Amino acid sequence: MSTTPLHQAAGMNDVAAVKKLLAQGEKIDARDADGATALLVATHANQVDAARTLIEAGADVNAKDRIEDSPYLYAGARGHLEILKMTLSHGADLKSVNRYGGTALIPASERGHVETVRVLIKAGVKVDHVNNLHWTALLEAIILGDGGERHQKIVDLLVKADANVNLADGEGVAPLQHARARGYKEIEATLVQAGAR
Repeated sequence: MSTTPLHQAAGMNDVAAVKKLLAQGEKIDARDADGATALLVATHANQVDAARTLIEAGADVNAKDRIEDSPYLYAGARGHLEILKMTLSHGADLKSVNRYGGTALIPASERGHVETVRVLIKAGVKVDHVNNLHWTALLEAIILGDGGERHQKIVDLLVKADANVNLADGEGVAPLQHARARGYKEIEATLVQAGAR
């Protein structure tokens, strides 16, 4: 993988080196062999200080790599909350989607990142976006979640954000049916209360 000194400094959270390289004229959004910018490298490693330095210097929070990840989408998917908040305040494209056609909210919901889901909903990410698998954030939280406390909270947050509780998957199976099939009683109760059929 060909990488620049800026990518290396970002990955190691070496703020002094990042600042020095930028001052020397390094291209802030230069790509490595995977198509990643230095900011995406910092985001992968959750290197908050390096990410902040790059974002404040104007790095593109929406620049995608070869697998369609951007700093904004990756921070959302992985629950890297501090970096996510910085991308949101610096022009994150809420409509941008990952290689599965999903917004940042969908993987965040699936992986049980409660605070991240809360932040993304508040930012205005569309809660009923359907990805290439014909799943919404609500469906992913149920189908790929573990039914535990974090996923219960996420389902509750999505329901309170007016997620369509009857929006079925590609096979026509509704969220309530998925919750019942998995024995997720608490999630089932939340859905029923919200008018799920």
